Amino acid sequence: MKKLFQFSTLGILLMGVFANVQAQLRPHYSQYILNNFIINPAVAGIENYTDVKISHRHQWVGIQDAPVTTYLTVHGSIGKEDQRTSPTTLLPEGENPRGRAYWEQYESAKPHHGWGATVVNDRTGPLNRLSVYGTYAYHLGISAQTSLSAGISVGVTNNTIKTDKLIFDNPIDPVVANSNLLNRWRPDVNLGVYLYSADYFAGFSVQQILDQGFIFASDTLTTASKSYPHLFMTAGYKTYAGEDFSIIPSVVFRYINSLPLGVDLNVKAQYRDRFWVGAGYRLRDGIVGMAGVNVSSMFSVGYAYDYTTSALQNYTSGTHEIVIGFLLGNKWGDTCPRNLW
Repeated sequence: MKKLFQFSTLGILLMGVFANVQAQLRPHYSQYILNNFIINPAVAGIENYTDVKISHRHQWVGIQDAPVTTYLTVHGSIGKEDQRTSPTTLLPEGENPRGRAYWEQYESAKPHHGWGATVVNDRTGPLNRLSVYGTYAYHLGISAQTSLSAGISVGVTNNTIKTDKLIFDNPIDPVVANSNLLNRWRPDVNLGVYLYSADYFAGFSVQQILDQGFIFASDTLTTASKSYPHLFMTAGYKTYAGEDFSIIPSVVFRYINSLPLGVDLNVKAQYRDRFWVGAGYRLRDGIVGMAGVNVSSMFSVGYAYDYTTSALQNYTSGTHEIVIGFLLGNKWGDTCPRNLW
């Protein structure tokens, strides 16, 4: 078969990955600690307000057609009750409203339901993937301060290819013209469980359970690509460095069949419930710096910069990611989530 197209080095590498049936179709998220819901549907409804997150990630700036990911998530609870006597926005003189005393009174979740929705658009070179999901989760306390939830996301994905980014030997190449990749919606399912308490969390989730592979076909040749489920394991622990500062180390393991294990190591330092900074290391890929502020009980913003340590560092100035959050119906006036730190 003649050469289909020529474009940026990244595009060639990407299509080579597809040809070898090793495609990782899910994007990275450096600030997963701000929005665990993006990788685990069991998080839906973990708080007693509606949590809205908008994120934009531009990966490997400087490389033509590098990945760009934008998402919108929204989730909330149904029938969630919190046993609290005062909102955390009431700041007693000299006392941290989220200090040790607050967490000593922490109680596990009463049985309740969670709902959510996710829209993700991920573009790399000529390939674009749009995903839309609806989510249901159920939460219950399993001890005095520990809760367990399980969730499922059901949705559809649409893979398209921008032919204006391709250079063909044949202007109307039947291999792409007849491809099942073009504008075809496919069903998909994600599953997850989440264990959480006053000072730790641990989660396991599986994304892309249904095959999202595609087929290139012509009169004489058929080439198939198969996608694999993405497995995520997350864990984090909160400790204190004084009454006003909390330190939260966390880790994410990503596993996809036939690919090396992906590991993200992160640490977040937070002052009261207002300001935070963080750092991370992504195995064989790069290091991350992060910072954010909970502006009010309705609005927060976080930013991350990834410095590439792989062979791509000679061609890129790094990766930028921003996450903007809105807390709707926040009756307790929380400036920081109670169960997601």
